[in-house]
Amino acid sequence: MLRSAQHDILWALRFINIEENHMSNLFVRKATGLVRSWSVMDAFVYAFFSINLITLGLYSFSQMYYFEGGMINALIISAVFIFFEVIVYAGLIAVMPRSGGDYVWQSRILGGAVGFILAVTGWWFILWLWVPLYGDMFRHIVVVPLLAVLGAQDVALWFAGTQDGAFTASLLTLAIVSIFIALGMKTYARIQKFSFYGGMVGLLIVIALLLTGSPEAFQSGLDANATSLFGAPAGVYESTITLGTDAGAITPFSGGALAAIFLVIPYMVFFNLWPNWGATLYGEVRGATDFKRNVSGMGWALAGTTVLGIVLLTAISKTIGWDFYVQAGAAWWNYAWGYVAEVPALPVWPYPALLAAFLTSNKILQFIVVALMSLWWFGWSGTVFLSSTRVIFAAAFDRLLPEKVAEVNESTGTPVNALLMMVVPSIFIAYMFNYNVANFQSLTLASTLVIAVTFLGTTISAIVLPYVKPGLYNASPIAKYKVLGLPLITVAGLIFGGFLVFLLYQWIFDPNALYGIGISNTSSIIYMLSMYVLAAVIYFGFKSYRKRGGIDMDKVQAEIPVE
Repeated sequence: MLRSAQHDILWALRFINIEENHMSNLFVRKATGLVRSWSVMDAFVYAFFSINLITLGLYSFSQMYYFEGGMINALIISAVFIFFEVIVYAGLIAVMPRSGGDYVWQSRILGGAVGFILAVTGWWFILWLWVPLYGDMFRHIVVVPLLAVLGAQDVALWFAGTQDGAFTASLLTLAIVSIFIALGMKTYARIQKFSFYGGMVGLLIVIALLLTGSPEAFQSGLDANATSLFGAPAGVYESTITLGTDAGAITPFSGGALAAIFLVIPYMVFFNLWPNWGATLYGEVRGATDFKRNVSGMGWALAGTTVLGIVLLTAISKTIGWDFYVQAGAAWWNYAWGYVAEVPALPVWPYPALLAAFLTSNKILQFIVVALMSLWWFGWSGTVFLSSTRVIFAAAFDRLLPEKVAEVNESTGTPVNALLMMVVPSIFIAYMFNYNVANFQSLTLASTLVIAVTFLGTTISAIVLPYVKPGLYNASPIAKYKVLGLPLITVAGLIFGGFLVFLLYQWIFDPNALYGIGISNTSSIIYMLSMYVLAAVIYFGFKSYRKRGGIDMDKVQAEIPVE
């Protein structure tokens, strides 16, 4: 009996060695080398910052001045649909908690070509376009307010109103983000957690200032501070109303016909479509196979952000005045987008936290407010590259990119070469955007459209998962969740997929001429299509190259890598 047991053990060890050699031959190495250094709380904070109310939210709201549907209505309705996205991604994470997220799921369920082309375009190439957007928010939310309060008026106005200032902000963004990500997941978790708590304190102060202030005090504070901090002429408040009205500012706080509200949503989701942004990182999150915890982390981030958005917009409406807030955004963007040549009366972006700080004449309190609120940007900044590096890494681990890209720094666990593949091209894209070469700034919403296409690919993967991979699905913790006998992940996928199709139709065909990135914008179409072509060339080029080396990429992408 002892000899028989020894024989069985030897055969088992031999089988394990065969499997290890098989996996090693398929992938760059036996395991990814990435470490599960994040808790579910860390993943929640990342999701919360990914749908950042202060950066993406206020930036988007200020641009949405020409709609007839209510802002609050669009915020709530979009959040309801996006919750089904949370279910889809939480389910896929529980089934396959792997670094690379969308790429791994799509390539294993829909096929290698689909997975690579959609994920690489949506998580790698299009994220280059986000760098100047992050840089734009960096100058408006961090640099300009802090410099102004410190009395550096000329430098603040240089950053706020010049192309050189905007490009410099993009380069600073690249430097800050690169350092944060290079430090590793564990250190970045500490940075975002500190930013989360500090930023929340700042937001509470802003809301308190707005709720205890009055419209009269705001008008007086705005006129005084706009002149002292930015050298604006007298009467900024009244001049802004005139400029905003002339620009077509009409968006209501709430209300409007249902059809009009739904037309606001394709712009709203530039801000809140992203509670799943950390999905590519869940190979490095402890407890990622727990479906309920995944839903809780992303779901509470979505719900909390939505509630805070309602509270903040209500506070803005009370003291700043809703009409003035919309008019101020219209006045700024009408100038920034080149519709008028004259600098607006308020020569900086109308940042609500800075406007709230004008309710006090205490310069120390003003500085504390804008400094704490700047943490919303710092805690969020790493999202521009962190998720993307894991998609690039996963593709390289599958041998679809040079193997050097799959290398991981031993001390930090960071795929440094994957990070460089984000940073270097972003410099060129930031230059194109900030100097508006070939009308490049009109591509802003394309940054959302391309990622939504990637999300649609993942959503289709979720819908068909129980049917094309029944063994994998039935062995997973989500198999027990049903709706009328149908898999929950399939039902959620159908709802969210329908929502994405609506968004894509509005963006691409743009029947009401509201978004400017569809077939009517030649630059947008050429840019997006070129990204997909580039991804296809890389995929089929590397597949052919690996085949000549004796590696079958179809077999590689049929296996799930070991973390």
